[in-house]
Amino acid sequence: MVAVTVTAVLLTLAGIASTLARRRIGLLHLAGAALLEALLLVQGGLAVVRLAQGETPADTPTFLGYLAGIVLLPVAGVLWARTEPTRWAGTVLAVAAGAVGVMIWRLQQLWEASGG
Repeated sequence: MVAVTVTAVLLTLAGIASTLARRRIGLLHLAGAALLEALLLVQGGLAVVRLAQGETPADTPTFLGYLAGIVLLPVAGVLWARTEPTRWAGTVLAVAAGAVGVMIWRLQQLWEASGG
């Protein structure tokens, strides 16, 4: 969870920096988003394994919704940012990464609410 948060913060900062520099996203942004997605897929896989073993959060539908959303956010952010022809592409990616940083902690809260 810490690795996801740190990666999301760094990607958010890189997106903001590219916006302030009036530049589109580059390879660094794409690599950061790929790393973030890989970390999320690993964490999502671990959550699915624990769910399959019978451990469930108190609000399973909400947990699954957050889990699906958090995995899709970096992909959607990159796709949108790549089609954005202006300097705002970095902002799009920063918002997506920032949302991931918040959602990962919310997932943790949902899991711990049941003692899972």
